[in-house]
This record gives sequence, structure tokens and C-alpha cells, in this order.
Amino acid sequence: MPACSDALKSAFFCSSCDNGIIHIRIPISVGPNGLTVVCGHYGTGKTNFAINYAINAARSGKKVTLVDMDIVNPYFTSSEYAEILEKEGVKVISPSFATTNLDIPALPASMYSIFDTDDEVILDAGGDNVGATVLGRFSRKIIERGYEMLYVTNMYRPMTSDPEDSVMILKEIENACGLKATAVVNNSHLKELTVPSTITDSLQYAKEVSRSAGIPLVFSTVPRRIAGELPADECFYPLDIHVRTVWEKGEPIW
Repeated sequence: MPACSDALKSAFFCSSCDNGIIHIRIPISVGPNGLTVVCGHYGTGKTNFAINYAINAARSGKKVTLVDMDIVNPYFTSSEYAEILEKEGVKVISPSFATTNLDIPALPASMYSIFDTDDEVILDAGGDNVGATVLGRFSRKIIERGYEMLYVTNMYRPMTSDPEDSVMILKEIENACGLKATAVVNNSHLKELTVPSTITDSLQYAKEVSRSAGIPLVFSTVPRRIAGELPADECFYPLDIHVRTVWEKGEPIW
């Protein structure tokens, strides 16, 4: 499996979970020069991961800006969780008219400020190649600043259930945005039905996505409620559940 870059290695440190097992990785920084792109197909849990990633970076003492770049899909955008993020000290840049049904949302002029700030910047890109096209408008500036791009994949979603299909979607995203992913995040879950075996059964899948894509697997995510039940020889990233669906009557997406 491809090895992590020095920048990715420096972005994480090991921390013990509740039962004392030391194997959970928590971010203390983001990409080189403080810019991380989070991309992935719709329904993989990308936005919930981006929110957790931003909050954890802020809790480590960083000044953090999260940019919601999804102006295509009106559901599950990070803008909807601005209140939670801002309480944690995370600045949120949202599309114009985000979280409303007025007009077609567009990226605000403040989007350009991320290239002139010392903040840690996390870009929550729109799903698949359509959303990635919006990201591509800023590819030159992103490349100039330096970045990591985390590709979030989920074995339990129809369009990414097979490693080859997942890698194909990644290539479509890369072609649309003009950027290259630098690491894989395994976010395989079954919503509230997720149990430890849900995660462990996805590990080989995630490693195959990493191998086929030629980029490292940095960790697999896990709901915090079962974080202490995972094996100690793998790297896991505990998540709180912020993103919720309207049709699950307030139940979290995990």
C-alpha cells in the first residue's frame, strides 16, 4: 500500500481512546500551507467527516476556516451546521443563499480570502465530478498554495461499493477539478446500524482502493460510540455525528 507523505504524517498523532488502546489518530494540522480539500461521492459521509476534521483542528488550537463548496447538491452541506462549527471557533464560508430555497447558490467573493490567510483551510467539495468542477475554478490558486486532497470513500454505498468503481469516481473528480488526491479516507458505515464488524469488514476494501489509486490510506473512520472496540493494529479516526437527514426524523446518518 502506498506510504503517507511527510506532510500527512505530520498532520496526525496517536491518542488513546476511552479504554486506553492507543491506536486512534487525531488531526493536529491539515495539508501543507494549511489547506486540505475533502472530496468524495454523494452519500459517502464526506461532509460529516469534513465537519469533524475542522472541529478537531480548531480544538488543537488552530485558526480554522471551513469552505462549503457544494453549490450543486442542496442536501447535507456543511453550511447547514455553521452554528455548531462557529461555536467551536471554526469560520464558515458558505455559498450565497445556502440553506435556503432562493435562487441558485453561488460561491461568495469571500471565497478568495482563503488564499491570503494564515488560517487552516478545509474545502468541503461538492460530490462527484459535477461538484468537483466548481472546485476546479480555483485549482491554480490551490496548487500555488499547496494542498492535501482527501478522498472519502464508503463500501456500503452503491456507486462506491467496489474498489474499481470507487477509483473510477476518484479519477472523474480529479479530471473535473484539475487536482490530484493525496490520500484515501475509509468512511464505510451503515448509519445507526454500524457495529465494529461493519468497519473491520471494510478494511480490505479500503486498502484495495488505496492500492489501485496509488495513494495512501490514512485511516478508517469510526463512530465514537464504538471506537474502543476496534483492533489496535489499524488506524481509526473517531467521529461525532453532526449531519442528519430530514427523513430519518432526527436520527444521525450513522
